[in-house]
Amino acid sequence: MHDKDTLRRRALTLIAADGQGVAARLADEFGLSRQAANVHLQALLREGLVEAEGQTRARVYRLATLGETVRRYDREGLREDIVWREVFAPEVDALPENVRDIWHYGVTEMVNNAIDHSGSAQVEVGVRRNAVFTDGWVADEGVGIFLKIQRALNLYDPREAILELAKGKLTTDPVNHSGEGIFFASKVFDAYDIRSGRLHFMHDYGELDVLMERPADAPGTLVLMRLDNDSPRVMKKVFDEFAAPEDYTFAKTVVPVRLAQYEGEKLVSRSQAKRLYQRFERFRHVVLDFEEVAEIGQAFADELFRVFVTAHPTVDLAPINMTEAVAQMVSRARARPDA
Repeated sequence: MHDKDTLRRRALTLIAADGQGVAARLADEFGLSRQAANVHLQALLREGLVEAEGQTRARVYRLATLGETVRRYDREGLREDIVWREVFAPEVDALPENVRDIWHYGVTEMVNNAIDHSGSAQVEVGVRRNAVFTDGWVADEGVGIFLKIQRALNLYDPREAILELAKGKLTTDPVNHSGEGIFFASKVFDAYDIRSGRLHFMHDYGELDVLMERPADAPGTLVLMRLDNDSPRVMKKVFDEFAAPEDYTFAKTVVPVRLAQYEGEKLVSRSQAKRLYQRFERFRHVVLDFEEVAEIGQAFADELFRVFVTAHPTVDLAPINMTEAVAQMVSRARARPDA
């Protein structure tokens, strides 16, 4: 006999993924008759947790919106704590403490970024909650985050700004900001997206970072965040993953090397390696994730694993997810005596 709450939680999760054929999938998974599965779905409908269209086998379910708030603020004089209290806190108040902590951190960091960096006249914030997850967003109509970073760091292409964001410790205002907000926000949410200009940077928890070209050039910056309402994730544990244990500083980063590849280019040159290791010296441990990088060139490997390491002996480079071809080049570069 299956627990009723377990069945209904699973039904909600199935609906969140795909609202079609829910009764059949629920019945197959729990060894129920379709009629019994439908009893649970009807209960969710009566409780207002889901909505449905169509009849019998063609019925399509979707999660009902249980709470939603959207506000636009003048940026001048805006405070992130006010936005939290007025918009987000009431919507997530009934969620577990660890989940509320993540929303508090992410929202206040993203609103503060919009206040201090966007130059936009207004900032829009919103939150939408259903029975499974909550979505939040912060939008402005300013210069755009990728373009601003490109200009501040004198980068050739705005796509290079995404690589820098993925490293962490990046800010265009070091006096007032640590450069940690976006890095850690992208690590604590189930899904974290930044859209600006023609670029769309997506980070899903436990998945590869994705860089996409958008069909149109949109002004400003839109940050989207999503978190399961029952997420077990704890802020401190996420911070600890990237901290030096002896002084609790942000000392470790994980860099998706494939973000250094543009439009199918191969990583073969020293200039590409220099672009990749820019600001590595600010960390003690740099994990280089070579997922989806089939091969690298000799000059690229030598510049990264011999020249940089020789110049920065206190920085530990740890490559992971290497193909055999990449591993051979890394070994070759590390075995070569200093020039």
